[in-house]
Amino acid sequence: MYLTKKKINGKEYYYARESIRKGKKVISKNIAYLGADKKEAERKMKEIINNRDDKKVLKPINAEKIMVKEEKKVEQKVADKKLTIDELATFCKRKGFVFKSSEIYGGMSGFWDYAPLGAELFNNIKADFWKFFVHDKENMTGIDASIISHPRTWEASGHIGSFKDVAVVCKKCKKSTKIDKSEVGKAKCECNGEYEVLGEFSLMFKTSVGALNPMDAYLRGETAQGMFLDFKQIYDTSRQKLPFGIVQVGKCFRNEIAPRDFLFRDREFTIGEFEFFIHPEDDDCKLDDEHLNLKLRLLDAEEQEKGGDKLKETTIARMIKEKRLGKWHAYWLAEQLLWFEKLGIASKIKIREHMKSELSHYSSATFDLDYEYPFGSKEVGGNANRGQYDLKQHAKFSSEKMEVYDEASKQRVIPRVIEPTFGIDRIFLALICQNYFFDEKRQNIILKLPAYLAPIKAAIFPIIKEEQFEKLARDVYHDLKKEFYVVYDSGGSVGRRYARNDEIGTHFCITIDEDSAKNKDVTIRDRDSTKQIRVKIADLRDVIRKLINNELVFERAGKIVDTRVKENE
Repeated sequence: MYLTKKKINGKEYYYARESIRKGKKVISKNIAYLGADKKEAERKMKEIINNRDDKKVLKPINAEKIMVKEEKKVEQKVADKKLTIDELATFCKRKGFVFKSSEIYGGMSGFWDYAPLGAELFNNIKADFWKFFVHDKENMTGIDASIISHPRTWEASGHIGSFKDVAVVCKKCKKSTKIDKSEVGKAKCECNGEYEVLGEFSLMFKTSVGALNPMDAYLRGETAQGMFLDFKQIYDTSRQKLPFGIVQVGKCFRNEIAPRDFLFRDREFTIGEFEFFIHPEDDDCKLDDEHLNLKLRLLDAEEQEKGGDKLKETTIARMIKEKRLGKWHAYWLAEQLLWFEKLGIASKIKIREHMKSELSHYSSATFDLDYEYPFGSKEVGGNANRGQYDLKQHAKFSSEKMEVYDEASKQRVIPRVIEPTFGIDRIFLALICQNYFFDEKRQNIILKLPAYLAPIKAAIFPIIKEEQFEKLARDVYHDLKKEFYVVYDSGGSVGRRYARNDEIGTHFCITIDEDSAKNKDVTIRDRDSTKQIRVKIADLRDVIRKLINNELVFERAGKIVDTRVKENE
């Protein structure tokens, strides 16, 4: 028996713990809660040991029931406490997901580095976005346009004249932030103080191109313009017909007045968006029942204009009937929601309809897709009806015709455009928020990411430190590595290795034990349920693939291992 401590929400609490051999396994479990003071815990520990020496059987001290109740109160407070964005940022740094950029020099506000695990998760999100919206669709194609384009691009798009924010400072608490032009004189600070307007500021990052005769240029504020500039060339070379879409995922830059909330509002970020080009007179989108009957929570324009924030349950079909959006617009809004459903974040998504007073200069109808973050319900994606604005503007400023010949109608037309947009960094943050859990039984964090998105798909553990078992574990590792990103971990107890991988989202832990060499099989442990199954090594790669892709139920993927320990044994 020994004294151990556990951290609950950053605070240390002490327990009496005992290890008991059950056959071939050693089972460790907490037998008494000893409080939050170390000296007091040591005193109580001695009392337990003396009690055992006297009675030959461990019995709880008289105060144990009270302490257990107190422990549950502490745990309940932790469970009820809303996770803060600062705690998430600390977790991401500690576990190697996200670091502050150039931190050795003090860092720069609004810039972040994706660390090893973060880079894996981030790339998995982008890959899934590409598969869902490009590879799984017949009429979509992708590009990767340059970050810097001709400066007249941004004159034509309206960004030079309109892409501005109003900087304000609270007269009461002195906090600086930004507001939209439409909010001047109306918006108030969180402390209920009034804002003092400091002026308008352009969000465009200015740079120069060329060494001898430099030309003023801009880092792109959105990925959309590259798709408009290349539209005709893509139409001519990709054999696409109207309607079709161009997709892009890439870096964008905005000189934000007040970057904040970790990854949510940055100066450098990644956007995934597409422009869907449609014949200007076509709204004959064939929505199926999956789209039409899709339920959502809507904050409509009328409610906001009354100063309210009450959500109403509705469907895509009802929104079309109410003439809030056209059929193609509705189709892509539904597709966005379906992707969020696949990611597992749809339960915390609401749709906010833009009021006419806040519509962008290019949009006739816009909807925000907001996620319920710890700091409030904020935009994680959007969907705008851009009409013919951009193509007409570029035709005007470049003197190049942007019409294309439509085979179906036998007309030359400038297409209209629907634009779904996603903040990939914000989706990353939403996934961390959605899947961060503190497991009271295991007393550690579990990051319950979907298996196909998890940075590491499986971890391989040799339990016995002997050459034959370690070689077998290495063989399993190298075989799985051909198809998945997996890790080999032989450091520390098995329980500690499980906990390490639970915290970073590894869905499957594979152990090689004394029976593995004889039976040519391994044990797979499921992260969320902690259930274990026995699987033949020859079948392992196929089983892991099917589990990751949700093609196989875990309990049916192998022989169930009974890990329960009987209390009276």
